[in-house]
Amino acid sequence: MQRALQQCHSGDRAALLAVKAALGNASYFVSWTPDIPCCHWLGVRCDADATRRVVSLAIMRDAGVTGSIPGAAIARLAALRELLFLHVPGVSGPIPSSLARLSALTDLTISSTGVSGPVPASLGELRALRSLDLSFNSLTGGIPASLAALPNLSAINLGRNSLTGAIPPLLLSKSAGEEAFLTLSHNDLTGTIPPEFAAVSFVQVDLSRNALAGDASFLFGKGKGKRMLVAANLSRNALSFDMSKLELPNRLESLDVSHNEIRGGVPAAAGNLSQLMVFNVSYNRLCGELPSGMASFEVYSFQHNKCLCGAPLPACQA
Repeated sequence: MQRALQQCHSGDRAALLAVKAALGNASYFVSWTPDIPCCHWLGVRCDADATRRVVSLAIMRDAGVTGSIPGAAIARLAALRELLFLHVPGVSGPIPSSLARLSALTDLTISSTGVSGPVPASLGELRALRSLDLSFNSLTGGIPASLAALPNLSAINLGRNSLTGAIPPLLLSKSAGEEAFLTLSHNDLTGTIPPEFAAVSFVQVDLSRNALAGDASFLFGKGKGKRMLVAANLSRNALSFDMSKLELPNRLESLDVSHNEIRGGVPAAAGNLSQLMVFNVSYNRLCGELPSGMASFEVYSFQHNKCLCGAPLPACQA
């Protein structure tokens, strides 16, 4: 009986062996042998109940793993809740649309690999998905609007790719009231930040190093949902708004809006944020005296503006 509980589902075992064969039988899979119960294979986790279905598959940190993601084989793992391909640069080719058949999947990570091509619109069929991380790849094309329909998705990281086009306006809109995390940095995204983001309760948002223009002030505030914001990086875009009117949340720890076209001054409340550790407004069009409390930040955080003054910059002229 004990041995039976250690064995994973026979169909899942066959699917895992197909995954192993497709990825070059690398040394990562040395434990994937008939004499070891497959629930004890490296990177495999099974459900604790009697079904012993595979619920998590993690293939990571091995340059010897090569080939395309075997979507058809992985899709046979019907109970899979977590799929992770991380730091496996030899994994290449497109993200297979067959992954959309994983109806129980809550967490999908394909990061720091050699995958390329578009983000499949079919990922919008993963209704249970909570977290999507496709960062540090060579993905191209736009962000599929289908992702906005996912009712449980609250964390998206598509940073460090070559994505183009506009940000879908309803992205993360289903997460209203829930903590949301969004990273789209280091891409080639254009257009404006969707005003619909005003209704999203971001904890962290990183849209840096794109070609986004227009307003971003609606990401900030002290109203319901905006108090959650801890870190925002909007640097190296073409954003333009009046910073002096911003209401910065008390929990804010990191704010980088450098290298934009932001005008106005640094709001007085910025000097009273006790959690603030990173603050960079350099390379903008800001003017006026810095609030007291800013002197603890480096000079470079304020340089190359129109006419900022006061510590740590030179004193304002009378």
